[in-house]
Amino acid sequence: MENIWIIAIILFLINIFIYWRISKNYFKNKVFSKGTWKNASTRLFYWQGAIFVSVGATALIFSLLNWTNVLTF
Repeated sequence: MENIWIIAIILFLINIFIYWRISKNYFKNKVFSKGTWKNASTRLFYWQGAIFVSVGATALIFSLLNWTNVLTF
């Protein structure tokens, strides 16, 4: 049971890192202006979205791994 939590945390961190690498420049330059990006509430909004997307991606990957019988829990 402990191994599943370790895998979940590692997978979540990988997902959030990939999301950050792909989307940071887009949100910083295209969605928000440079002055708005310096505001803490804008960055908080960005990180809330990043966490939400990463939790969803982690749940989807875990469902696929369970469906293919790679992980059993």
